[in-house]
Amino acid sequence: MSTKKNESAAVSQVRIAVTDLANELVFETGASIAEVKSAVAVAISGGTPLTLQDIRGHEIIVAGDKIGFVDIGAATERRVGFGAL
Repeated sequence: MSTKKNESAAVSQVRIAVTDLANELVFETGASIAEVKSAVAVAISGGTPLTLQDIRGHEIIVAGDKIGFVDIGAATERRVGFGAL
């Protein structure tokens, strides 16, 4: 039996700014930070589309030449209740 805490340990949060768009793409992925960095580097250097998959199985595709910046980090644990800070 797996717990939610163990499942979220491998989740990374990704934030991508796309040129000519006011909003950023923000999603969580099961890929490691190193895997996301590698995919971003290949997309930017080669001008190929960046393709990532979120934790729900949706595919996110961004043109490599339209990437403004990418922020990658460990997803924060969501706390519930009055004492959550």
